[in-house]
Amino acid sequence: MNDRIRVPEVRLVGPEGEQVGIVSIGEALRLAQDSELDLVEVAPMARPPVAKLMDYGKFKYESAQKAREARRNQALTVIKEMRLRLKIDPHDYETKKGHVERFLKGGDKVKITVMFRGREQSRPEMGYRLLQRLAADVSELGVVESNPKQDGRNMVMVIAPHKGAQTAQEKRRPKNEQAEEQAPSA
Repeated sequence: MNDRIRVPEVRLVGPEGEQVGIVSIGEALRLAQDSELDLVEVAPMARPPVAKLMDYGKFKYESAQKAREARRNQALTVIKEMRLRLKIDPHDYETKKGHVERFLKGGDKVKITVMFRGREQSRPEMGYRLLQRLAADVSELGVVESNPKQDGRNMVMVIAPHKGAQTAQEKRRPKNEQAEEQAPSA
């Protein structure tokens, strides 16, 4: 920026984005002072480097605003985990299925793990069937993102909510923010 630019000449771009041409650094600095703007190097690796006449403080503020807006609009992905055993009681299965449904309704992904112990490890197809049954039971709320796969003593599957589901981030927003958006402005 300004006096810190250490090259003999630059390709100068005006404040409105118009091409001025290749000028010496002294001439570029003089043009910047005359228009009460800063000379900012925007492409230092180009030959010759590209510099632009702009208000640097305003540029920094606007880029910080854009970065803040991008962070605010970024979706935060939360993965909840549900662990099952191969010999699960029907009532326990229903309870776990209810938790999975609640997570999917909240807009969170769910990682379902079936844990094998002892002789159960010789029957991975039973774990596969259990995961497929759970996926079929919650199919109206979510879709299988990664199919069941064996991972050591465990079998893992990930279910993601349908696109239309309310995201977890929207649910966690304060109520007054949601009311402001829905209220008509007078």
